[in-house]
Amino acid sequence: MAEYYTSQGDNHLIVEQKYYNMLDIEGFSQMMKDPSYCYKFYWLEAIVHLISENVYQTTFDEIIDEMISNAWYSVREFHIHLSGIQSDGMVRDGLERAVNLLSEYSSLPANASKVEIKNAIKEYNNELKAVKEQLTNMVPYRALSGFFSKSDEPADWGSVKRLTAYIKKINQMIVPLPYILGDSSKLKKEVYFNPDWVLMIQDNTVNILGWIQYEKVKWLQNNNPEVPGLVYKLAPMDEKMRKLPHVRKLWEGILDVCEVRDVFTGKLVDEKQYDIDHFIPWSFVMNDELWNLMPMDSSLNSSKNNKLPKWEPFFEVFAGNQFIMYEKIYEKPELHKLFEACYRDNLHSIWAVRELYTAGKGKPEFCHILEKNMQPVYDSARRQGYEIWNRDKVQ
Repeated sequence: MAEYYTSQGDNHLIVEQKYYNMLDIEGFSQMMKDPSYCYKFYWLEAIVHLISENVYQTTFDEIIDEMISNAWYSVREFHIHLSGIQSDGMVRDGLERAVNLLSEYSSLPANASKVEIKNAIKEYNNELKAVKEQLTNMVPYRALSGFFSKSDEPADWGSVKRLTAYIKKINQMIVPLPYILGDSSKLKKEVYFNPDWVLMIQDNTVNILGWIQYEKVKWLQNNNPEVPGLVYKLAPMDEKMRKLPHVRKLWEGILDVCEVRDVFTGKLVDEKQYDIDHFIPWSFVMNDELWNLMPMDSSLNSSKNNKLPKWEPFFEVFAGNQFIMYEKIYEKPELHKLFEACYRDNLHSIWAVRELYTAGKGKPEFCHILEKNMQPVYDSARRQGYEIWNRDKVQ
């Protein structure tokens, strides 16, 4: 294996040494250089996915569909802005606009499967046509610009027809390119993958996708500075990652010794019909920290889903329930043991361990600590576009 260090940072692309003698790996490593928008990463990622499925010929239309499918979950489930937002609140990235437009026309849930997403794209293809065409304006050509330095002839960026011919000429006379383009127009334009590049990409798919993801995460984190755990928000997450058993056992113990009222209904929590849920959605915080968890009526969980409860009046009730738990773990040794069992999976926040859950606090102090640490997280989720749950008051 050989490594090529990119100029974009300490990340490096690793491919088998034999391909350096056949192909311009340096030019390939420049395919994501100096992006203006995030969809440059999704363009290359879509190509790698298609090639890994043994596709040798495709169209702009099929690549864009793959891009929309790959971006769907980050945009819809996690409210990631692919290239930030403008001062007027408008989305900057064309791929994000395509995902949002598809969401408006379809009834797809945020966690829809890739097959469902692609079926919906076909169903609403006419409605999506303009925004999809915009995605093909420059990226398919700019992505190859790292190879163009091998030519003495400059590229004519003002003409798609001349760029298409220029790409074919470089591929034939100077250096084999990963793909060349056909003569059809807009979304029907053909993309032909070079067999040698197909072989290289298929032999190094895991390394190449890892490199793309690394560069994509750096870009997305710069454009979403308030979003925690962004690296986990690029694809659907396995529900097995959720770590709630110890928290549930703790709350079961609390409910055995005292009454706790549901944050949203005001009714006593039924020991046989409650879930452990997050006050601030898991999809934003990406953790199962004890300070953000509560027992909640099972019948409401699907309604709340991925939404933020209104801060007022619900945070005050939530904080009160947290204080009940806090009091009981110091009153009863058996409950403190259940609390200690949460350390491995549910107590990682330094402020919670060193400040919130230390002994000797009254309710006002405890709730103040919880509020000053939770409200900035809540406000960040709100700014990121998380919907407010339409439940006005305790009923």
